[in-house]
Amino acid sequence: MENLLLTIFFTVAIATVLNIILKRFSISHIIGYIATGTIISTLFGFNGLGNDSLDLIGEFGIVFLMFTIGLELSLEKIKKMKELLLTNGLLQVLFSVVVIFILSYFLFHLNFNTSLIIALAFSLSSTAIVLTYLKESKDIHTPYGQKSMGILIFQDLAVIPILLLITFLSNDTLSLGEVIGKTLLSAAFVVVFMFTIGEKIVNALLQFSAKTELEELFLGSVFSILIGASLLAHSMGFTYSLGAFIAGMIIADTRYNVKVESDIASYKDLLLGAFFFGVGTKIDILYFVQNIHIITFVFLFAMLFKALVIYLIIRRNSDKNTSAKTALALAQIGEFSFAVFAMAGSEKLIAPEMASFLILVSVISMILTPFIIGNIYKLSSYFEKEFYESDVITPIGRQDHIIVAGFAMLGKIVAANLQSKGANFIIISDNLKHVLHARKLGYMAYFGHLNKLPVLESLMLREAKAVIITMSSEQNRRLISEAVLNYDKEANVIVKIDSAEERKNLRDLSELEFVDASFEVGNLLVKRALKTGI
Repeated sequence: MENLLLTIFFTVAIATVLNIILKRFSISHIIGYIATGTIISTLFGFNGLGNDSLDLIGEFGIVFLMFTIGLELSLEKIKKMKELLLTNGLLQVLFSVVVIFILSYFLFHLNFNTSLIIALAFSLSSTAIVLTYLKESKDIHTPYGQKSMGILIFQDLAVIPILLLITFLSNDTLSLGEVIGKTLLSAAFVVVFMFTIGEKIVNALLQFSAKTELEELFLGSVFSILIGASLLAHSMGFTYSLGAFIAGMIIADTRYNVKVESDIASYKDLLLGAFFFGVGTKIDILYFVQNIHIITFVFLFAMLFKALVIYLIIRRNSDKNTSAKTALALAQIGEFSFAVFAMAGSEKLIAPEMASFLILVSVISMILTPFIIGNIYKLSSYFEKEFYESDVITPIGRQDHIIVAGFAMLGKIVAANLQSKGANFIIISDNLKHVLHARKLGYMAYFGHLNKLPVLESLMLREAKAVIITMSSEQNRRLISEAVLNYDKEANVIVKIDSAEERKNLRDLSELEFVDASFEVGNLLVKRALKTGI
C-alpha cells in the first residue's frame, strides 16, 4: 500500500512540475504526461504493456472525449458532414492500408499477415491527441479541423471491422459471412435502441435530475448515461467510445448539452491525463536507445506516406493549405494501434518482439504530434502562402481603432456607417471572398479568425476602442467573445444577438454589451410608423 501511495505521489508531483515547466515553453501538457509515464516506468518498473487496469482507465479518457465530440454533433450536423465523414474517411483508411501494405510486403519483405496488420494499425490516427488539440485551440471549427474530425470519427468506426478481421485471421473455423452478419445485426440493435428507447431514457433522466436542482444528481445521471451507453456498445462487440459518441449525439439535441459538457470537462481531462501517462509507460528507454535509428526511420517513413495519402484525398476539393494542415494533423499512428498490435500478438499473428517494436513506433509518433499540430500554420505555409491567421498578418500599429468581426450584410452596413463618420476601423473575416470585396471597397480588411491569440495580438486588440461582432452564427459569436475577453478583460465587446435565448446562453460573459436585433428593429418600426402618422 505504501509503495502504491509513493508511486502515486511521485506521479502527481512529476506531472505537475513537468507541465509547469513545459507551459513556460508553450509545449503541450500531453508531452508532460507521456514523459511522466516513462519516468515512473523507469524508476518503479511500472510496465504499462501488461497493466490492463491502467489501459481501461486511459481508454475512458478517450470515451469522455468522444462523448464531448458527440455533444457538438447532432444528427442534423452528421448529415451535413457525410461527405467529410464517409467519403474522406473511407478513402483515407482504404488508401492508407493499401499503400502501407505494399511497402511492408514488397519493400520490407514482411509476411502477409504482419504486413496487413501493420497497414491496418498505421492507417489509424490519434483521436485523443488531435481532437484534444482541435477543441482547445478552437481549430475544430476551421475547414481543416472539420475534415480532420470527420476522418477521425470514421477511423474510430473502422476499428470495429479491423478488430473483427484480426479475429477472423486468427480463427480458421469462423466464416467471414457469419462475422459480418453478426456485426451488422449488433450495429443495427445498438443504433435503433439508442435512438428510440435510449433517447427516452436519456431525456427522462436529465429532466428528472435537473428538476431536483442537485448538481451531484445531475452529474450522476450524466455518468450513468455515458458509462451505460459505452458498456452497451462494448457488450455488442464495439468500442466503448462508439457508445459514448452516440450518447453525446442524443444529448446534443436536448437543452442540456452545454451544461453537460462543462460539468464533465475536468473528468475528461483527468482521464485523458491517465491515458497519456499509460502511453508513456509503454516506452522502454533502453530498447529505444539501442534501436533509435530503426524506430526513427520506420515512423518517419510511415508518417510521410500516410500524410501524402491524406493530402491527395483532401486536395480533391480543397486548397493546398487546408490539405497540408489536415495531412500534418493526421499523419501520426493512433492509440487504437495498441489494441490492434496487442490483439495480433496474443493471437500469434505477429511475433511478440514485433508487437513491442510497433507499439514503440506508435508511441514515438504520438509524442511528435503535439509539436507538429502546435506549429501547423507555420508548417503548412511552406506548401502555400495564404492570407490566413497570424502568419501573414503584420501588426497594424494602430490605436483607438474599432475592430469589425465579419463582413456579411450587417458587417457591410457597420463598415459603411463607420466610414461615413470618419471612424478608424479595420475588418477581420474568415471568408476570403468577403475580405477581397472589402479591400475593393477600400477598407483595411484581413482574412483570419479573431478567436486566435496571434491574430488578436496582430490586430492590436488591447489598443482598440471597441470590437463589433457581426457574425450570423451564434457559435462564432460566442467563440470570438470568449477569446477576446480571455485576452483582454477590459475590452469593449459589442455583440449583435437575435433572441432572448441567445442572451441567456451568453449570460456567463457578463462583460459583453448586447444589441438585440429584434428590440432595435421593433423600436425602428414604431418610430417609422409614428413619423408616418404625423
